[in-house]
Amino acid sequence: MKIDTPNKQELQREFLFTNDDFDTVRKLIYGYAGINLSSTKKDMVYSRLGRRLRATGYKKFSDYILALDNGKGGEWESFVNALTTNLTSFFREAHHFPVLAAHIKQCKQRPIQIWCNAASTGEEPYTIAMTLVDAFDSFTPPVRIIATDIDTQALQKASSGVYTLEQVEKLPKETLQRFFLKGRGKQQGQVKIRDELRALISFSQLNLQDAWPVTGPFDAIFCRNVMIYFDKATQHKILQKFAPIMQPDALLFAGHSESLLDLTDLFKSRGKTVYSLSDKYLQNNVHLQNNVHLKTNAGLTSK
Repeated sequence: MKIDTPNKQELQREFLFTNDDFDTVRKLIYGYAGINLSSTKKDMVYSRLGRRLRATGYKKFSDYILALDNGKGGEWESFVNALTTNLTSFFREAHHFPVLAAHIKQCKQRPIQIWCNAASTGEEPYTIAMTLVDAFDSFTPPVRIIATDIDTQALQKASSGVYTLEQVEKLPKETLQRFFLKGRGKQQGQVKIRDELRALISFSQLNLQDAWPVTGPFDAIFCRNVMIYFDKATQHKILQKFAPIMQPDALLFAGHSESLLDLTDLFKSRGKTVYSLSDKYLQNNVHLQNNVHLKTNAGLTSK
């Protein structure tokens, strides 16, 4: 039996955090959200979860983990929020949005449905909304955007639509004037998304590992910089669930470091990190594509 003996660095830390503790955290977050934490992330996990220990009053990671594993204190939501990464910005990977605009203009069905499933703090779904407002030259385009994320704190930020001037400093002046309201008084130094833009988006918490209340069919799905946190088996499982809820001509947008080229049974490349359903998939699933129908997504609630 191997005994996990703390090293000198671990003993000098505020909280005892052993390799066994780290391995347990990795198993818990993988089992709940499919997130595959690298073995090199021990310091990051200590830093992020250390804040939760201070907030909850635990003195040791082992006690915190035990309470978490037993479901005590409703801590799971905060645990997941602490371990998810919300690196995002407006018009990130900008090459995707002209492709989206051109594609949506060609869509014959209405209303158009788009799912952004890593909404984070909202910059991505709001960028999608800005793109489609410009494409239709209207603040009431025939578009519905579903924006989901596992992190509830990030979603609260997204739903508020409030950002600092630093977060929008790289946007063109015309974009700022068209889509944002500048704060005054106590809100000085902040901007807020216009209500018309916010009305196009429904925000909701969703764990890609759970059953999905979203049913489609979607004309576009944004799943950017998400797959990098999953192992190959989890990636394939999620992508297999995307395909049946996509329109036959729908586009799937991936992140700059993600490739679906080993999944030719499901998708084919349509450009730089842009994919559509493969010919093989469409041929094998004609009955599914013909029978796909629009549901009300009643399981989603706007925050």
